[in-house]
Amino acid sequence: MTEEKVRDSNLTVLREISHAVVHETNIEMLLNNVLDVLNLRMGMLRGTFTLRQGDVFRIEASQGLDESEKQRGAYALGEGITGHVAETGKPHLIPDISKDNRFLNRTGSRKMDGLTAFICVPIIHLEQVIGTLSIDRKVDKDTDLEQDMRVLEIIGNITAGAVYLRRQEYEEREKLLDENRKLRSMLKGDSGELVGNCRAMRQVYELIKQVAPSDATCLIRGSSGTGKELVARAIVRLSNRKDKPFVTLNCAALPENLVESELFGHEKGAFTGAVSRRIGRAESADGGTLFLDEIGDLSPSTQVKLLRFIQERTFSRVGSNEELKANVRFLAATSRNLEELMMQHKFREDLYYRLNIFPIVMPDLAKRRSDIILLAEHFIEKHNLRYGKSVKRLSTPAINMLMSYHWPGNVRELENCIERAVLTATDDCIHSYNLPPSLQTGQESGTELLPEGKADFNTLLDSYSRELIVESLKRNNGNMSAAARDLGISPRVIHYQIGKLGITPAWYDQNDSE
Repeated sequence: MTEEKVRDSNLTVLREISHAVVHETNIEMLLNNVLDVLNLRMGMLRGTFTLRQGDVFRIEASQGLDESEKQRGAYALGEGITGHVAETGKPHLIPDISKDNRFLNRTGSRKMDGLTAFICVPIIHLEQVIGTLSIDRKVDKDTDLEQDMRVLEIIGNITAGAVYLRRQEYEEREKLLDENRKLRSMLKGDSGELVGNCRAMRQVYELIKQVAPSDATCLIRGSSGTGKELVARAIVRLSNRKDKPFVTLNCAALPENLVESELFGHEKGAFTGAVSRRIGRAESADGGTLFLDEIGDLSPSTQVKLLRFIQERTFSRVGSNEELKANVRFLAATSRNLEELMMQHKFREDLYYRLNIFPIVMPDLAKRRSDIILLAEHFIEKHNLRYGKSVKRLSTPAINMLMSYHWPGNVRELENCIERAVLTATDDCIHSYNLPPSLQTGQESGTELLPEGKADFNTLLDSYSRELIVESLKRNNGNMSAAARDLGISPRVIHYQIGKLGITPAWYDQNDSE
């Protein structure tokens, strides 16, 4: 074989391996693709990739090994040729394995015509050996083993960067997922879960862990639908009162003249319709936790009695002078601006300071957009079970609508939208037309495809480009470099297209720490 043909053959090998490395995100598949190329282009009989795990190099991908070699699975540093290469970081070449006693068990290679050579090279990243690549290959009169070893070293270098990056991405993702699983497991509730991994939610989780073991009064603030009651339940679940009663009262759901009776109870005949004694929520919660939702809606007279109860833990039923005691922990929530109510003399200042010992603020959904898809997937799973459906994913237009909408109703509105979408879905995907009309309108959702109904060539081209880029960002969790490799374009091109099309990669990163 002429020198030019050898050079062309080697370039073909490197080009095909580079293509395999760029377009595969799974490490095992990537390495097997490289071995396929070596088998086809270099006459490889057997091949093995090992990757470092601590001080052991485990077989990650292989071709042509017998069962005993597969079961072995790993090499220690300095053990055998592979271990020696891993330890020294230097390649090793044996021109004829039939003359080396270390290869006596390779009966398959002995049956091949001609000689069989063994080449093992290190896979090095940032001057550290992270693995090895070894092959057995046929040798004939035209074979230049030294050149083959140099080619394998180049292949090892190409593979090293890709494997390292894939490992880093996998480990970071697994770390974040594991952290989120732990948080969700810790905060898991009977009627729902606190779901989210953005910075604001992680701060909420930390505050919950800090306040839960104590008996401190906690004031949970946030807009309607943000999940304030779930925070209260999470606090109780991590407290010493988790096995005691958890009693809730929505102060805005009852008429003003009934709130006091509902909270403290009443005696028979205390007012018209009081035909028997009634135990109030405060008394029912004795030993446990009393959660007062929408406390900003209490009347001034009830605020006075609640203040006394918080201070002294004593109260009287309506229509009775008997003083009762209850050992309860107070949790309160409100979506109203208590400071503004105090300025208007509609909320007592002393009660405010009694309640506001440990405030927790729940962020609006519009301020935690990186959690929207995580929440949507959680609700899909929840309503799949509820309605016996098998929806598995969201389409790109549906994701665009969810991410662009302003969510005035917060998480509660999102759950309602997903419940409707699951019910109307006819396959395993939620499409844009499954979402409510308020999200489907292009101008409202920011997903208008064809302005004024006109579809010129550039508009259609941009629309298709956006679809491809968004799909790739979804697959790669918002990573622009990975998406560029996935699409076979340069980082410069994808940055230009993302800026031109107004795409926000962070929206598609479910592990965003923002």
